[in-house]
Amino acid sequence: MLKVWGRRSSFNVQKVMWLTGELGLEHERIDAGGSFGGLDAPEFRARNPHGLVPVIDDGGIIVWESHAILRYLAARYGGGAFWNEDPARRAEADQWIEWAQTTLLPNFLNGIFWGFYRTPEERHDKKAIERAIARCGEHVLMLDRLLADRPYLCGDRITLADIPAGTMLYRYYGLEITRPAAPNVDAWYARLRERPAYAAHVMVPFEELKGRLAF
Repeated sequence: MLKVWGRRSSFNVQKVMWLTGELGLEHERIDAGGSFGGLDAPEFRARNPHGLVPVIDDGGIIVWESHAILRYLAARYGGGAFWNEDPARRAEADQWIEWAQTTLLPNFLNGIFWGFYRTPEERHDKKAIERAIARCGEHVLMLDRLLADRPYLCGDRITLADIPAGTMLYRYYGLEITRPAAPNVDAWYARLRERPAYAAHVMVPFEELKGRLAF
């Protein structure tokens, strides 16, 4: 049975759990990190020397880093559905995974979710938060233009391309921030919310994290 280490509220764990649900994989999720601790335990460090979640054990195959895990699970169990066997189509999804990791998510997670939501109000850097909100809005508008003629980032069906950015949407729409009008992104988010795996593993309440600096 697939084992996944990481807490439900972890953004990176949610990406892995979403795909696990989409693929219908029998699994066991083991709470780790945050208030659960355990990341410095020797047995955990033996799985991931960096001491971070998520980590999976798939019949003795250990994989860490969320996007490496996504690619592994899609390649092993997806039959080409989430990560195409054609290198050109695979690269199309990969570029969105990398863009989300290097451009979209740093602005949202570091600048908005951490800087605005998880930092106590008296410690807010308002100018930095405003810049992050503006940059994130620009990224959303770019996605809105792309999604004008397609339901998902790579075309007519969901792929790995949708998972990193799509996981962000639940928090993005749940925060009291200014968002640009983006009807195509709204529709994309609505389609994702209809997916049982997304609802089960991504739409996890995060209100208890407000104003808390600790992981």
